[in-house]
Amino acid sequence: MADPKRAAAALLEVENLTVEIRGAAGAVRPVDDVDLSIAAGETFALLGESGCGKSMTALSIARLLPEAADIVAGRVRLGGDDLLALPEARMREIRGGRIGMIFQEPSTSLNPVMTIGAQIGEALTLHRGLAGAAARAEAFRLLEAVGIPAAGARLDDYPFQFSGGMKQRAMIAMALAGAPELLIADEPTTALDVTIQAQALDLLARLQAERGMAMLLITHDLGVVARMAHRVGLLYAGELIEIGGREDFFATPLHPYARRLFAALPDGAARGGMLAALPGGVPALDRRFTGCRFAARCPRTFGRCHAETPAWHVVEAQRVRCHLYADGGEARPRRRTAVAVAAEANRSASEPVLEVRDLVVHFPVKKGLLRRVTGQVRAVDGISLRLVPGRTLALVGESGCGKTTVGRALLQLTPATDGTVLFRGATLGAHDRAAVRGMRRAVQMVFQDPFASLNPRLCVGDILEEGMVSLGVGGAAAERQRAVDELLERIGLLPEMRWRYPHEFSGGQRQRIAIARALAVSPRVIVCDEPTSALDVSVQAQLLNLMCELQQERELAYLFITHNLAVVRYMADEVAVMYLGRIVEQGPAAHILKAPAHPYTRMLLAAVPWVDAEAPPAGKDEKAGAAEPPSPLAPPPGCHFNPRCPLADDICRAAYPDARDLGGGRTVRCHRARD
Repeated sequence: MADPKRAAAALLEVENLTVEIRGAAGAVRPVDDVDLSIAAGETFALLGESGCGKSMTALSIARLLPEAADIVAGRVRLGGDDLLALPEARMREIRGGRIGMIFQEPSTSLNPVMTIGAQIGEALTLHRGLAGAAARAEAFRLLEAVGIPAAGARLDDYPFQFSGGMKQRAMIAMALAGAPELLIADEPTTALDVTIQAQALDLLARLQAERGMAMLLITHDLGVVARMAHRVGLLYAGELIEIGGREDFFATPLHPYARRLFAALPDGAARGGMLAALPGGVPALDRRFTGCRFAARCPRTFGRCHAETPAWHVVEAQRVRCHLYADGGEARPRRRTAVAVAAEANRSASEPVLEVRDLVVHFPVKKGLLRRVTGQVRAVDGISLRLVPGRTLALVGESGCGKTTVGRALLQLTPATDGTVLFRGATLGAHDRAAVRGMRRAVQMVFQDPFASLNPRLCVGDILEEGMVSLGVGGAAAERQRAVDELLERIGLLPEMRWRYPHEFSGGQRQRIAIARALAVSPRVIVCDEPTSALDVSVQAQLLNLMCELQQERELAYLFITHNLAVVRYMADEVAVMYLGRIVEQGPAAHILKAPAHPYTRMLLAAVPWVDAEAPPAGKDEKAGAAEPPSPLAPPPGCHFNPRCPLADDICRAAYPDARDLGGGRTVRCHRARD
């Protein structure tokens, strides 16, 4: 259903787009009768869960589909040109020229054996006819435009020499090299720190305003949509089900699926209760649907939903595909309300099960033929933490600040340079093998990337049983197998799935399996390293609910390493804010998130793309630091944050601040801290 109000001004028009992927079991239809339009200078956000067809829609527009996929119906017009009718030679000119693309993972999209300058120059030569000195000068200008410091020197660097945020900015520079009319950004900020994400989003918004580009933004992050989009399209199981302006969509989402996505968001209001997670998952697309595709998961379904495909209905400025709005049957809904939650459990502080004091982890830098030590990377530089049964400590900060190193050092997977580790009150010696073995049974880790941490050669049952055998728990083989079946049921999987391999599961299911592996040896502490990064909001809600239930049942202590402050607001009892190897602020989560004392904490909060007015007011008046964090190999003198701090003065540049007690269990290291 094309939008007649926008069709005349549209730069991109997609009509009835349908894609099929051929397979042995039949055709899969990941994109089914999709209509959308984008005007010059407008951002259209395509929102939905993994498997809904967002990326396939983008690949169809650029005609970059895999070999087994075909566009079987529809039309795609860019500025009047029918892209589906053009020969491939002409499309190669348009891709990277009139259409720029930013892919989800820059590490796999950048050529590792070519310098950044050469890769940008390649696009400039192909699409703008520049070569030699002219191409290098334009590549330099593009890197400067996207905020790469010392752009001239970085042109000759390779991708591995760039941080994650800088790689993403280099990808943006490459996408802009052809001066595109349309920019397709596929999850451009997934798994980036909040500060790097804020910089990337600000950069895209500025460049769009300067160049008048249309932008198709593909994301599952409602905060990014709230910050960037002019209009929103909600995609489910290959079909668009709601379209509207950003303000209308966030004020009054119409489709039951949209409302459930909002209800699944973690926030402070839901703390202590379960999130309204969507049951089940996106249906398989290898069949023809006779009714509403969301009916199996919808709380408001009725007979017509299963028998008849819903038509489009117009509700004021929005359009929705849902039977609830047929014949004016549904009034315009109220703005979403907070999820009803149970009273927070009384989790009083008790003796810590695991504690670290003055933990130091330095990595030597060796150079020369004799491999002499020429410096130290100060990954962790003297921090103290306490993990208490039944409570969650969130460790937050940017990439490279040392969060993951802390978690690995707790399990002695990375040797500590100095400091004391106490397990159940007793000092743990690095050479006491029996004590370390006991600690590793009680302290488990859930890694950020479950696919990389699960052995692809083992089926899930063997993965879960491996830890039991190694640590001598679980009894005989039959008992262990029963325990594995119970674990699978506990995380929402079927016992017969024990024979499947990791690649046969979705990302959310693999993360559940990683949690089950940690639970298999009955731990007391779980270190969770970014367990929800890159997960859809619905899958994230299911995972957080599971973790909360398990914590209440087993009195687990969590060290929750993350940069997602919305999850921190929902999960954490205490927060420790880490910057360049040191804790700069620590205390109860409610106090720190409501009234942060350290400028760095306020910068992190200001960088978060909050969905609505629930954003902590103390974080709104700070601007995210434009500079990259300093290297832990050579931290700046004085307060390490002073080069990025708007409040820094002479004392900040001369002396590192001592810990200051603010009362109520809060401490901060800042010469200019707010009380």
